[in-house]
Amino acid sequence: MATTTPAPLAADLEAGLRRLKLAAMRTVAPQLLVTAKTQRWTPEELLRALVEVEITARDASNTRLRGKQACFPTIKTIDGFDLAASSIPAPTWAYLTSLEWISARENLTLIGPAGTGKSHTLIALGHAAVQAGLRVRYFTAAELVETLYRGLADNSVGKVIEALLRNDLIICDEVGFAPLDSTGSQLLFRFVAAAYERRSLAIASHWPFEEWGRFLPDHSTAVSLLDRLLHHNNIVATDGDSYRMREARTRTGGRPTSR
Repeated sequence: MATTTPAPLAADLEAGLRRLKLAAMRTVAPQLLVTAKTQRWTPEELLRALVEVEITARDASNTRLRGKQACFPTIKTIDGFDLAASSIPAPTWAYLTSLEWISARENLTLIGPAGTGKSHTLIALGHAAVQAGLRVRYFTAAELVETLYRGLADNSVGKVIEALLRNDLIICDEVGFAPLDSTGSQLLFRFVAAAYERRSLAIASHWPFEEWGRFLPDHSTAVSLLDRLLHHNNIVATDGDSYRMREARTRTGGRPTSR
């Protein structure tokens, strides 16, 4: 009975595939050669199978890299989002999850109380964009301003902003969680102005726009920032009970936890 145990690749083939960085192909080639022989594949069928394996492996590797570079604080997905418990209208959700607004260089702003799904929505959409082959970067507002401040220290703010705008989508969560000083406000405005009509911004805040003066101390800066941010913007209001509070009540049978 003929053996079907794959034989190791010839040394020159092994070395050539390694040199060309065809790692997936090098791994599966011995078994595929056996399969090709037993199933009498044509040379074209074998070549196609090898190429598809390498492409699939590289796509998966690139997706993992984009996910790592996105710096999500946790993994949230579209499938894990409870739309029925959300105040986001189904047609709006369908448009957002299509990701068409990103290719159109539109922005997204989520406004609503804590615990109403804003961060989950941002991260889930960002994760979907990564899976779709787009480059994404997640920040809290404090992290973004801190990044810009570091650029200010060595006079490289322009380079920092241009590096951030290599991403297709920049997520800025928790806007207004803490007030900004005048310099921080100017830096945030500079970033939003640079992104205007070039890249998509996805922002979440619990403050309605008319109250952004609470954390943007300079009125003219706040007006100019909102003017650019809102020009091509999908504005979504979230409301209702906090998801986290509902989960806590479920775990405790509707009673607050004792301390």
